[in-house]
Amino acid sequence: MKRSRNIGIFTLLFLLFGVLSLRAQSGAFSTYSPYSVFGVGEQMTEGTAFNKTMGGVGVATRNNRYINYLNPAALTARDTLAFMLDFGVSNSNKYFQQGNINSVNNQFNICNFILSVPIYRSSALAIGITPYSGVGYDFSYAETRPEIIGYTGNIDYQAYGQGALTKIFLSAGATFWKRFSIGAEFDYYFGRIEKVSNKIFEQASFRSTYGGYNMKLWGLGGKFGLQYEHRFNTLNSLTVGATYRLKTDIHGTNEEYYHATLSSVQDSVYTRDMMTQKVKLGDEIGVGLAVKIDGRWSVEVDYLRSDWRDSNFSNARGFAVQTEDNLIFESAASHTIRAGVEFVPNRNDIRYYYRRMAYRAGVYYDTGNIRYGGNPVTRCGLTLGMTFPVFRWFNGFTIGIEIGKRGTLRNNMIRENYFQVHASMNIHDVWFQKPKYE
Repeated sequence: MKRSRNIGIFTLLFLLFGVLSLRAQSGAFSTYSPYSVFGVGEQMTEGTAFNKTMGGVGVATRNNRYINYLNPAALTARDTLAFMLDFGVSNSNKYFQQGNINSVNNQFNICNFILSVPIYRSSALAIGITPYSGVGYDFSYAETRPEIIGYTGNIDYQAYGQGALTKIFLSAGATFWKRFSIGAEFDYYFGRIEKVSNKIFEQASFRSTYGGYNMKLWGLGGKFGLQYEHRFNTLNSLTVGATYRLKTDIHGTNEEYYHATLSSVQDSVYTRDMMTQKVKLGDEIGVGLAVKIDGRWSVEVDYLRSDWRDSNFSNARGFAVQTEDNLIFESAASHTIRAGVEFVPNRNDIRYYYRRMAYRAGVYYDTGNIRYGGNPVTRCGLTLGMTFPVFRWFNGFTIGIEIGKRGTLRNNMIRENYFQVHASMNIHDVWFQKPKYE
C-alpha cells in the first residue's frame, strides 16, 4: 500500500522533528531545581503520559493501546498490523522553601516522540527520543559574615546552570510460546551542560572572579527486559516483568574557564579536559507485577533499584559540588516503589462516551540517587489521569496531573513542592493491512 511505502520517510521526518524540538528546548531551562547542580542534573521521570498517570509503572505493563517503552519486552503487546505513535508534553509548577525564603518556577517541556511498528508476527520495533536529565538553577546570595565584610566590603556570589542530556533509543521485542516476551534497547545519550560560578567584590581593589564549565557529553548504553503473561481467560491475566539497564560511561569534553578582574586588567585561564576523569550513569534493575481483572481493572506494582555510588560525580570537576559550609552532594543507590491502577467501565459502550474513557491513579516513593550532607533527597507523589478515546481504533488523548514533594526543610535542605500536568496524543492505525479489492 502507498502508506506502508512511505513509512521510512515518515520515520525520518518524525525523528528529525523530535531532535529539533528537543534541541530548541535545551536553549532554555529543561528543568529547574537547586538539586540539579550536582552531576548531570535532575533525572527525568521516564514513560509516556499513560505511565505517568499510573505512578510511573511500566515494568510489567502489557497494553495494546499504548506504547510502553519502559520495558522493551512490552512492545509485543500490540496489534500485529498496527502503526503506533506517541507525542507527549508536560508543564511543571514548583514551589521552593528553605527557612523563611520562598520562590516559584514554571517550566514547559516536550517529553517524548516515540514510533512503534511490527516487524514479523509476534515481534515489534520502537524508536524514539526523550529527555534523560536536566540542569537548571539560578541563584545568588550576599556575604553576611561581619568579619569578612569588614575587610573586603560587600561580596555577591552567583551560580547559574542550564543544559540537558537527551536519549535516543531503538528497542525491539519478541514473544515466544504466546506467553514469554523478551526485549532489548540500544541507547545513545548526548547533550550540553553549562555551569557558571561568580564571586563579585564591590570594592575595586579586590579581584572579582568569573568561572565555570562548558561540557559536551555523550554515551552509549542499553537495557534488557522480559515479561511472562499468564492468561486465565480473555478478561483476566497475571504478568510479571523485569528490566535491567546497564551502567553507561560518559565521554566528551569539559572546558573549564576562569577570569579574574582588577580595574581594567583581566587575567584568563582556560583548560580543556577530554573527560579524563571517568564518570558514568548508574545501572538499574526493576521488577513488577500486574493484574488484569474482568477486562476493566488493571493494577500494577513496581520496584526499582538504581546504583549511582561509583558514578564519580562526587570527585570529577564540573560535576562535584561542595558548599561554603562543607556540606557536599554525594551519589547514592536509590530505591523506588511505584503503584498504579486503571479502570475502564466498558470499552465497547456505544451509548455513553464516559464509559469508554480510562481512569487512572498512582503513587510513588523514591529515596533518590543523591545525598546532601549525608541526608537522602527523597521524593514522593500522587498521580491522576484520564484517556479520552478519539475516533476509531485505539487513538486517544491522555491528560493527567502529578502532585509531589522532593527534599525536606530539615538539615538546611530545600523542599520542592511541585504540581505537574502531563498530556500526550497516542496515534494508532492499521497501515499494513492488504486490501481485498483493487
